[in-house]
Amino acid sequence: MSQSPEIVIFDLGKVLVDFDYSICARKVSAKGKLAPEQVQQLIDHSPLLFRYETGKIDKTEFPREVCKLTGYCGTLGEFAPDFSDIFSPIEPMIALHADLRRRGVPTFILSNTNDMAAGHIRHAFPFFSNFDGYILSYEQGVMKPQARIYEIAEEITGRKADQIIYIDDRFENVEPGRLRGWHVIHHQAPDATIRRIQELELTGDGLP
Repeated sequence: MSQSPEIVIFDLGKVLVDFDYSICARKVSAKGKLAPEQVQQLIDHSPLLFRYETGKIDKTEFPREVCKLTGYCGTLGEFAPDFSDIFSPIEPMIALHADLRRRGVPTFILSNTNDMAAGHIRHAFPFFSNFDGYILSYEQGVMKPQARIYEIAEEITGRKADQIIYIDDRFENVEPGRLRGWHVIHHQAPDATIRRIQELELTGDGLP
């Protein structure tokens, strides 16, 4: 029997906060030996970030590897903001999350991310602390779209199948949720996502 959704799981990057790795690339390049384009390719499209975001290396090993590959000469204390201060809020989606919380709908984060980025977002954006739980790739040792992280999300939230609404900007990341029976929203614009949320009949724990 089909059930009304009870919770909303949000992706983080490009859904609640925008990000731009070119900002990091310019900062690292300015203290190193590679051009910004080379730094961005190294950080954004290499196995190094994958290893970091699946917890294979930690927040001291990752900067060391970047330093070796780019000639970055800043300190460890400088690297964290140079790497992580690349985010800006997506205000309509943050407002959507706040509205869901006011209505008593449990909310969760499911994100491919790393501890430096998560720490920066937690410090810079107060909304990030207002979720019922977090499924973060670097803590779980697995990334979307691998099936295991969606299983973990069901274990952590205590919900499954059509009890879940999941919002993500990447089609390859929403598809595994859809195959599990989740209500999925392939996020492309806040207005469209908000309309789709309004169409679904949420029955969160705090709702009458």
